[in-house]
Amino acid sequence: MSEPELKTVVADLTPERERELVSEFRGLREKINGELSKVIIGQQDVIEQLLISLLSGGHCLITGAPGLAKTLLVDSIAQLFDLKFNRIQFTPDLMPADITGTEVLEEDGAGHRTMRFIPGPIFANVLLADEINRTPPKTQSALLEAMQEHQVTAAGLTHKLEEPFFVLATQNPIEMEGTYPLPEAQLDRFMFNVLIDYLPEDDEVAVVQQTTSKRREKLQSLFEGRVITELNQVVQRVPIADEVVRYAVRLAVASRPGEKNAPDFVNELISWGAGLRAGQNLVLGGKARALLDGRPYVSTADIQALAKPVMRHRILPNYRAEAEGVTTEMIVDRLLEHVEHPKQEAVA
Repeated sequence: MSEPELKTVVADLTPERERELVSEFRGLREKINGELSKVIIGQQDVIEQLLISLLSGGHCLITGAPGLAKTLLVDSIAQLFDLKFNRIQFTPDLMPADITGTEVLEEDGAGHRTMRFIPGPIFANVLLADEINRTPPKTQSALLEAMQEHQVTAAGLTHKLEEPFFVLATQNPIEMEGTYPLPEAQLDRFMFNVLIDYLPEDDEVAVVQQTTSKRREKLQSLFEGRVITELNQVVQRVPIADEVVRYAVRLAVASRPGEKNAPDFVNELISWGAGLRAGQNLVLGGKARALLDGRPYVSTADIQALAKPVMRHRILPNYRAEAEGVTTEMIVDRLLEHVEHPKQEAVA
């Protein structure tokens, strides 16, 4: 699109188009994995979580050590879906206008002066905010409006972002000196907190062999970008039983200290629990996971599989938990053991 002020609008899907999309995507799931395997070795759980996030229309926070191909992975997924990809390296001196864009004064041949908005790198389909915790809160907050409203306000004017729009932010968990941890309100805007860890030895050998040879594989685009926006609608229509929705909500509620039925370990180890968005993202992510697996319904196993990426950045352990070495991962595991799930697989 030539004008950043415009926003792609996709009309409601017809039942015929919906069936066509589901059938087409189901057939291409193996092709997606095949294309990504040309440049990405292993990390299947990470890839699945990123795909679920894209299908759901959510944003991702990616946490991992340097050199684990975070940028390559995000860029590769953007290529598969023929999406415009931009990367911003966050630094302490980065200003909000460096992200959103700025206005400049221009003079035409007749001597008339006008202000023209020059869009920043945020005007993309997929924005990689690299090391987002290295920039001050004022600049971090420049992303909030874009993430929530899919628009940017500059000099009193609102500029719509082209759909689809996703923010995938990375943070380095090792070097904390000179960083600005994201506030809880901004963390809550991310659907998932995806952890990327080191590969097993065989996979790491394969990566070294692949990256030290002259051969470079080219990825093939499998979808047009608009298909993602259509699939966002399809995901919302995936059936889910009331019992499964209630299970997702109970997981989130059980993490809140002071609640009536909060388990003792929650009251002892947690300062702040997961909010309403946790339940919403568990259900929406469960629907996308079911679609990826070719199932016509959401199971409790979908909710359980997504509990950690959805809740690990929404639970704030207290000083006692830190002193005892209790991590959010351990707390989520205990929540999954504590909260009773439907006895039989419920189908909507």
